[in-house]
Amino acid sequence: MLKRTLLAAVAATVLSMPICAGPSYAADVPEKGPPGGDYRKVSDLVSGLPDFIPGLGTLYVKPSALPTGPYLAYDRGQHLVGAVYMVPMKDMQDQKDFKRLAAPHRPVDHVTVDFNPGHPGMAEPHYHFTVWYVSEKKADQLAEAPGRK
Repeated sequence: MLKRTLLAAVAATVLSMPICAGPSYAADVPEKGPPGGDYRKVSDLVSGLPDFIPGLGTLYVKPSALPTGPYLAYDRGQHLVGAVYMVPMKDMQDQKDFKRLAAPHRPVDHVTVDFNPGHPGMAEPHYHFTVWYVSEKKADQLAEAPGRK
């Protein structure tokens, strides 16, 4: 019950995030990648991760924003498709607040919340909160093999 309550609270926070530009928001993120500036390709920062992660795309992050993010997700054509926030279970259980998370200034299509038991770069259990700027169909295509439609 505690996990479900914490998950609902974090989901409500992500869903209520402003999508307008401001000093705390990543309004400068380009629609076409790579994003440049302080952003780094996650696969260059973390040994063992592929350049393209099925279901998410090619991820970029500002090292100063680790571990939460946002991780900018680009499709195979290097178009911005979403922003991923990785929230450790420990932070949720400790009822940590996440205020002023950076968010690219884009219309949001939908949000997904996925549990992850850990992976290279973030070994502890956490949730991926993905703010999608593309339709569910386009997001689902990120999991398909290249060349399939």
